[in-house]
Amino acid sequence: MSNRINVLVTGATGHIGSSTYLVLADQPDRYDVYALDRTQKFSQRLPKRNKHLSFPEGRFHVCDLSDFDAVRRAVDGMDVVVHLGADPGDDGSWESLRDNNVVGTYNIFEACHAAGVSRVVAASSIMVSQGHREQEPYKAIVDKRWDDVPASFELISPNVPAEPRGIYGATKVWTESLARVYASKGLSCICIRIGQVERDRPRPPNGHDIYVSQRDIVQIMECSINAPESVRFDIFYGMSNNDHRWVDIDHARETIGYEPQDRAEDRHSY
Repeated sequence: MSNRINVLVTGATGHIGSSTYLVLADQPDRYDVYALDRTQKFSQRLPKRNKHLSFPEGRFHVCDLSDFDAVRRAVDGMDVVVHLGADPGDDGSWESLRDNNVVGTYNIFEACHAAGVSRVVAASSIMVSQGHREQEPYKAIVDKRWDDVPASFELISPNVPAEPRGIYGATKVWTESLARVYASKGLSCICIRIGQVERDRPRPPNGHDIYVSQRDIVQIMECSINAPESVRFDIFYGMSNNDHRWVDIDHARETIGYEPQDRAEDRHSY
């Protein structure tokens, strides 16, 4: 009997989705990987190194997240769904954010619950904590006012109330709330508050505090897929081991074995 994990990656033609799919697909002894997106046309956000990605016949679902029946068919037979499909920011219209991030995310959780999927690993965002970057001493870190940063201060953990500053961030709070609801229904739900992931360029100067490398964000996704069965609900910050971060990543280390390999300080700025 195969011990491979059946994994569906939504948003698979996007930046993080394509990287996650590739890492899992390169381990055929561990994973049977499937993909879902609205189209097989790759996003402009796709890293250059992922341009060779192709999906085997029968492994890609062309699916609009707002179509519950299509989502339900796609998740059938999966052990884990890694949900990365979304409108990626506040530049999009409310209608797109509503259909993809609100309705679509509900459809993922409800379909997974109905299909008997064991776990959903869902993309949240650092944008749920954007308001903390406007408050001291975290703002001093963002502004690089090092003399104003105390020697010790409280790191922001998922136990601190969210502080979104835009509708996109609010939709990710919705994602986390849905995860709590469906965890109470028996579905293991893990949310990753993803930091700033760069593609084929150096880290911009204003992202030193929230940077996460491509290999670190994929690592935390894979750690979440393989988290102990006892993890029924949790939220982790998907961040590299930056010298000047203000969010807690020790909880992810202790709970799922996440060990970030990179730091913002190792990436040259413009």
